[in-house]
Amino acid sequence: MTTSIMKPSRRTFLAASAALGGAAMLGGRPASAAVDWKRFSGTTLDVNLIKSPRSETLIKYLSEFESLTGIKVNAEATPEQQQRQKTVIELSTGKPSFDVVHLSYHVQKRQFEKGSWLADISGFVKDPSLTDPSLTEKDFAEAGLLFAKDAAGTLRSLPFSVDYWILYWNKELFEKKGLSYPKTFEDLVAAAEKITDPSSNTYGFVARGLKNANTPVWTSLMLGYGAAPIDAQGKVDTSSKEAIEAAKLYQRLMTTSAPPGVSGFNWAEAQSAFLQGKIGMWFDGVGFAPPIEDPQKSRMVGKAGYGVMPKGPAAQAAGTFGDGLGVTEASTKKEAAYLFCQWAISHDMGARLLQAGAGVPFRQSILTDAKVREGVKMPAEWLDAVAGSGKISKLALPVVIPVTEFRDIYGVALTNMIGGADPEAELKKAAAQFEPVLARSEG
Repeated sequence: MTTSIMKPSRRTFLAASAALGGAAMLGGRPASAAVDWKRFSGTTLDVNLIKSPRSETLIKYLSEFESLTGIKVNAEATPEQQQRQKTVIELSTGKPSFDVVHLSYHVQKRQFEKGSWLADISGFVKDPSLTDPSLTEKDFAEAGLLFAKDAAGTLRSLPFSVDYWILYWNKELFEKKGLSYPKTFEDLVAAAEKITDPSSNTYGFVARGLKNANTPVWTSLMLGYGAAPIDAQGKVDTSSKEAIEAAKLYQRLMTTSAPPGVSGFNWAEAQSAFLQGKIGMWFDGVGFAPPIEDPQKSRMVGKAGYGVMPKGPAAQAAGTFGDGLGVTEASTKKEAAYLFCQWAISHDMGARLLQAGAGVPFRQSILTDAKVREGVKMPAEWLDAVAGSGKISKLALPVVIPVTEFRDIYGVALTNMIGGADPEAELKKAAAQFEPVLARSEG
């Protein structure tokens, strides 16, 4: 593994934060005195979160927000599929049970906009009595602002975390076979098949095979062929040669090199398999790294590598996803809810997210802060993979209202491919199902 940098710095960082007592840190300095953090003391907020390493980080430090503001927070974190269904059902009624909602931009952005479910927070950001001066639009990565603003340019949420997809790899298994990290898709396939040995329960590759969850694997591969599932004119483009080749690659990896039962794997099952030390490569988001370096959970400590997505036939691209936190339009506690969102994406919380390897904040000032980088708990190679992915970042899912239906329909097709179905025929069938859904949504 590459250099094991500065682990004590994390302790120093957290100790320094604790030493400040109740004077919360935002932007790397005590919060602005102009912000009356206790203004809504006694308020109770209900917060709806997606269960992930990111939400776990927020929940871990909730008491700090409550101490700073006097606001009580009831936070619920549920698995993403259930959370998405719950939020849509409740928001559609106009009377959701939550004031703050955690949304997956790549799945829910257009849907939330069409429903007018999120409050306009533009004025809050400009109000010095509500917002620390370090929080400015220019501090966010461009992709974050594109996600957070609606079609009219109104800010509807605060960008929380960007998720690049990387390749986790087992250096020990690679070394045994005399292999180096794959530079191209061809190298990736060759390495996966060379490592695979069912007799010793060893497999070269794992990724999501479960319908819906598996779609971003295919669309990320498609980026390497220089293609996107929906073209610039908004038309479904999944019958192209590039889309079919990406599907064939997905099928090959998942049938010749993946463990039995992979068609039922979401990220949790894929991660669990990788932690056992019998998987050559695992393809998924950057935020799933912490358990790999935890000796209580992993047999991969000291053996794992973190790499930027190899180059495809046409391009090298890192599939990019993101999430944010918004105040519901229906909330009667909008300012207090906004304070929570601001705290959640603050300098300290973003630093903790990055240092724990749980995610990557959208705020550039956090990523460029030398002290924060010193305290990164993950190996330096992980941070290098994050930085390298940022340079070749591409949206991996289409920004359309029925993105869940897109994932569902094509997810079934991909699962069928794992079962041996013809990729071209499956994509053709999926396109016929999805095209009218897309047309209705845009009508």
